[in-house]
Amino acid sequence: MEGPPTALASSKSKLLFETELEFLTAFFLILLAASGCSKEHAAPAPQAADIPVLVSKVTQRVMPVQLAAIGNVGGFTVSVKTQVAGELLDVHFKDGDFVHKDQLLFTIDPRPYEAALAQVQATLLRDKAVAANSRAQEHRYTKLLADGVVSPSNADASKSAADAAEATVAADEAALKTAQLNLEYTKIYSPIDGRTGAVMVKPGNLVKVADVPIVVIKRISPIEVNFTVPQEYLPAIKKYLAAAPLRVEATVPNSSDQPEVGTLVFVDNAVDTTTGTISLHARFDNRRNVLWPGLYVNILITLAEQSNATVIPSQAITAGQQGSFVYVVSAGGTVVPRSVVSSRTVEGQAVIDKGLKPGETVVTDGQVRLVPGARVQIKNSLSD
Repeated sequence: MEGPPTALASSKSKLLFETELEFLTAFFLILLAASGCSKEHAAPAPQAADIPVLVSKVTQRVMPVQLAAIGNVGGFTVSVKTQVAGELLDVHFKDGDFVHKDQLLFTIDPRPYEAALAQVQATLLRDKAVAANSRAQEHRYTKLLADGVVSPSNADASKSAADAAEATVAADEAALKTAQLNLEYTKIYSPIDGRTGAVMVKPGNLVKVADVPIVVIKRISPIEVNFTVPQEYLPAIKKYLAAAPLRVEATVPNSSDQPEVGTLVFVDNAVDTTTGTISLHARFDNRRNVLWPGLYVNILITLAEQSNATVIPSQAITAGQQGSFVYVVSAGGTVVPRSVVSSRTVEGQAVIDKGLKPGETVVTDGQVRLVPGARVQIKNSLSD
């Protein structure tokens, strides 16, 4: 009685297995079909977008040949000292004032020198009277000698006395000039146009002859700047200086003012053996009082002008492991790196000695995203 149920269960199990197998087979066929369909309808891989950049043309223009240096503003200095002793009565300016040539600065008590002058004048008048009398006496003795009334020795003595009296008058006149000068020295005038420092001696104090300076005056306009350049530039400086005055520009660091323009006025007669440099001086009108004694400034000396120089904006140059290079835009819109040699930069324009030709296009902004062969999108006009 148990046989038939067992066979029936086995038959059901076999039927269930076959059904599941068919279901799995159909499921995998559907997945395979879906996969094939997705492959057939898959979109192509997107291409890399063009990189936006700014560009500029390689041009030719006249560019100055210049040397850069660090200069120190010197200036002409006068230390004012008194030439007579006495009490300082008055100061006719304030510390730090600009003063002009022949402007009254100090007054020293003139009374002792006025008295000395009056005494010399009185002595001169007395000695002139004595000299006049002696000369008249000499004339009388000359006539008496001709008449044979006096001896020749008396006549000679009379002449000697008259000559001595006139010599005394001459000495008195020299003393008078000295007294007049001493009186004039009680008023001290500025010898130059310039700016004063602090007054070292205040009114009421006694001043001595050739003692410490009462005040120091520095000339501001014109003013000189001292600087040095390496000795290898000396032949070029001498060559161009012999042809024409050399233009020199002085700029105060971190200042927005326009540079002061002057000329080279001095080349030292020897090279400093310890530093291998040559000392130069440039003179500036400095009418705006931009340059100040003791100030350090940036110096730019123009030696000559280079015609037809190959020029690009300096920001186009990138520093690489193999040296400086630029990205050149080809006709197809891709970029190619190219090594360049630049000798100098003037007002944001780099002079290219080797590596570029006029008319080529270089990237000036956006280089950080570029690789060789990358396509670019130019965002500016080449006339910019």
